Amino acid sequence: MCIAGIVMVSAAEPATVSPAQADTWLAATPKAQVLDVRTKEEFAGGHLAKAILIPWTDKDFSVRAAKELDPRKPVLVYCLSGGRSAEAAAALVKLGFTEVRNLAGGIAAWQQAGKPIDKVAPKP
Repeated sequence: MCIAGIVMVSAAEPATVSPAQADTWLAATPKAQVLDVRTKEEFAGGHLAKAILIPWTDKDFSVRAAKELDPRKPVLVYCLSGGRSAEAAAALVKLGFTEVRNLAGGIAAWQQAGKPIDKVAPKP
């Protein structure tokens, strides 16, 4: 469902949002969590502002996500092109996260849309 360009999300499944929708939503949702599910090396090459790195390929992804993220706060998930983040977003819903969005096309589409990225090393 879409109201005034903002995608409404149900707890049943994550929504897929375009870079423009994600950018608008992030600006309007200051408490949003941004989750990068790529590798440390990919993250170091550039990431969205305020992103938390929890690689989808890590065996403890679900444990770390439950520990490091607040399931009551909205979250935007992304990877390089959208595949890993779609899987991670579905996993977050299963963990009880109530408002999950997946960035369509990942950070590649974000950059292609001219959106900014940060290049700060991840926290250990």
